[in-house]
Amino acid sequence: MGKFIWDTNLKVRLIGEGLFNLLFWMYFPFITVYFGEALGYHTAGLLMAVPPVFSMLGSLLGGALADRLGRRPVMLIGTVLQTLMFACFALSPSYWIDYISFIGIGIGGAIYRPASSAMVADLVPAQHLRRAFATFSTSNNVGAVLGPVLGAIFFFHYRQELLWTCSVILLLYFIAINHLVHETCPSSLNKERESSSVLHVFKKQWHGYGIIFRDKVFLVYIVAGIFALIPIMQLDMYLPVYVMEHVPPQAMFFWKGDSFMLSSKEIFGWLVGFNGLLFVLFILPVTKWFQHWKERNVFILSSLLAGAGTFFVGVNSNIWYLFFITIIFTFGEMVRSPVTQSFISRYAPGHARGQYMAADSLQNTIGKFLAPITVFLSSWVPPMGIFSLILGFSLISIMLYIQLFQMDVERGISA
Repeated sequence: MGKFIWDTNLKVRLIGEGLFNLLFWMYFPFITVYFGEALGYHTAGLLMAVPPVFSMLGSLLGGALADRLGRRPVMLIGTVLQTLMFACFALSPSYWIDYISFIGIGIGGAIYRPASSAMVADLVPAQHLRRAFATFSTSNNVGAVLGPVLGAIFFFHYRQELLWTCSVILLLYFIAINHLVHETCPSSLNKERESSSVLHVFKKQWHGYGIIFRDKVFLVYIVAGIFALIPIMQLDMYLPVYVMEHVPPQAMFFWKGDSFMLSSKEIFGWLVGFNGLLFVLFILPVTKWFQHWKERNVFILSSLLAGAGTFFVGVNSNIWYLFFITIIFTFGEMVRSPVTQSFISRYAPGHARGQYMAADSLQNTIGKFLAPITVFLSSWVPPMGIFSLILGFSLISIMLYIQLFQMDVERGISA
């Protein structure tokens, strides 16, 4: 496994993506609150449902291009688009330009991800994919430890400086990809795209997506994933709204007659940071613990922990209770991540790996489109009603995963 981690491509990406994710987690958890405070949470709930639609299109485009132009060019396109959008966000004079810039950042990331995931699958043998993706999750989540804690201060008080820093880091990462990363797209795809016109390539690519979505097993897998991800995504959607409105400022601990007081925003920052710390400390051990579990059981356990854990957030507002519940729903997300990526890497045929990676990412983009419904409904529905809805989504995903692995699968997926 070591020789794959130290491949130049993977090493550059581990460092670059890890550094950017530190900055990413300094602003992303607070975006819903940012637009909610400026425009109202009812409007923010509607607005946050739109970016995933554009991201979905960006992901499909990124997957198509990754199999035709190659992994490296598509990663460069996605990175430069994010760089420009962060600069636009930093220069923005209005909330609506902020919003358009945020959409653009999401599109750039959506274009980048299928090519990035396909590159890992190109370089790492199937038997090591869970560990490889777990290693990348660890790198990405190092930033999730300190990012939200710092972001509770920097995003609200030094937002422009933070956005400019994101833009500069992405520019440096673009330069690193351009000079240090080599192409990994299979040679058979290189020959095919050289002999095809651009129009023919895109017609064939979109036809390929039609074939993918006529795959009934894959379609059930996508729908199950959407319902499973809605509870997981509430850490960035409804939970910040809930904590800001229903969790009072309180002391984290007392010391010699004094106390370490946290505001509601800071409490949320600490919870997200704790979520990231759990990922950094346990993603590799958890991957090892569950490496012999059947994928069916891992998916079901993930949905149960994420849904039930998020539901119990609404039972008590004590900060230490919230830390404990964070452990539960974080482990729900943690056990799922490497298994999902290894599942689709193994399921997808080599000649269409980028397409399948992009189609797989639709779970994330469609989930993000539906997840803000909790923020939208929060203006009328009490917190426990929202948390019950979230639990309901997770139970639906469990039923779909049971159905998925009961289907007659010709590609050798074991239940």
